[in-house]
Amino acid sequence: MMTRAYIFLNGVGEKEEFYKKLDFKNSSVYCADGGYRQCLKAGAIPKEVWGDFDSVSDSEFKDLEDSDIILRKFSKEKDSTDGELLIEYVSSKNYDEIYVLCGLGGRLDHELTNINLLFKYKNINIKTEKELLFSVDRKYTFINKKNKIISFVPFSDEVRNMNLKGFKYPLNDYLLKRGDSRCMSNIVCSDEATVDFNTGRLLCILND
Repeated sequence: MMTRAYIFLNGVGEKEEFYKKLDFKNSSVYCADGGYRQCLKAGAIPKEVWGDFDSVSDSEFKDLEDSDIILRKFSKEKDSTDGELLIEYVSSKNYDEIYVLCGLGGRLDHELTNINLLFKYKNINIKTEKELLFSVDRKYTFINKKNKIISFVPFSDEVRNMNLKGFKYPLNDYLLKRGDSRCMSNIVCSDEATVDFNTGRLLCILND
């Protein structure tokens, strides 16, 4: 059976209809600090809540202490964000799928950091109502995504020998450089499409 985890951060939340499509009951749910509030709005019950709890009210923290939810409290002075500490932990649990919710919006510095964490930890995706963000590790195959809009953004100075097959705008052995917008808003035109490259760091944004 496939295992799945959701991680709530403290970015911008989604509409109720979006959360209803997610299977929280058969998944493990985690929260980082103020993500606990987002989790409650989504109607989910977290397994663990991590953080220094500077984004949680006294009454909310009291409710957490009185519950069966596992709490991990950290000092405000630390070398990583609450979100990264939790993402590192959940990533080590070997779930088949890990989705970060409320990871975008809010403070820009946190948003950019959350996106960069996709390259540091394995099998992490940022999911919103309209988009799915993940890093591509040399090769990825899209199945049954015909007519979906997909963008590729370089997160290194160069992405070498990049190929796109099954897309409206294919590429062959392309050198994608930082700041290059060549791979924005491509369209899948077949039942199976692939992206592959030799070296570099590549972010995929699937408009879902």
